[in-house]
Amino acid sequence: MATDLHRTVTPSGPEPATDATTDTPVDTAAKADQERPAAVRVQGLSRVFDGRRVLDDLDLEIVPGEFVALLGRSGCGKSTLLRILAGLDREISGTALVPRRKAVAFQAPRLMPWKRVWRNVLLGLDGSSADRARAERALEEVGLGERAGAWPKTLSGGEAQRASLARALVREPDLLLLDEPFGALDALTRIKAQHLVGEVWQRHGCAVLLVTHDVEEAVLLADRVLVMDGGDIAHEVDVALERPRGRTDPRFAALRAGLLERLGVDTSAAA
Repeated sequence: MATDLHRTVTPSGPEPATDATTDTPVDTAAKADQERPAAVRVQGLSRVFDGRRVLDDLDLEIVPGEFVALLGRSGCGKSTLLRILAGLDREISGTALVPRRKAVAFQAPRLMPWKRVWRNVLLGLDGSSADRARAERALEEVGLGERAGAWPKTLSGGEAQRASLARALVREPDLLLLDEPFGALDALTRIKAQHLVGEVWQRHGCAVLLVTHDVEEAVLLADRVLVMDGGDIAHEVDVALERPRGRTDPRFAALRAGLLERLGVDTSAAA
């Protein structure tokens, strides 16, 4: 029977999981003995808005260090799933197990204009001198080391999105959730941001779930691409291409075309 819970666990950590609804310990030891480690494990997940079932008995597993991209038409439930995994939506049926350490970067950078960039990176943290050093290191990693003391209004769109990524990285997440983080960027800046995310993921080794409408972006970055339809995972593809990946590789083009077809896009005219 489904339960209305959103649980948060660290797969390899010694601390007990907690039920975010009741904040009481949840014993997962027996289950962990029987199942392989996972960064994300979703079982029988459903979400209803005004009588409309957006997620319908969805199952999903992401292993530690795996990069997964999630595609689907607008309104198919991609962002709803991400918000649930982030702990921002708990009106659910089913179970969602995620690491304690997780972070989110959204399409809008959501920087506070009255705070310097480094203080924006530390939003929700203590803001001590040690934390400031962590923020500056994260900004340096995304190429914004010299902009730590700047005001958000002086940043370009690409710089603001990199600051948002630094804010996620400073939390040293085991799970990084990316909700269309490049959607508002121009084409050239978007390509640079995609490469940056790929490099950051390889350095940190965290699991990543990227929600995107861009099929090419999904094939470029992900180990596995999922297609959502009807509130569930309707199709998945393993991307067995060596990195770095080239968009001109015939195998890349074939994967892209197959996914576009799954999404109902006729590619014959462009062939």
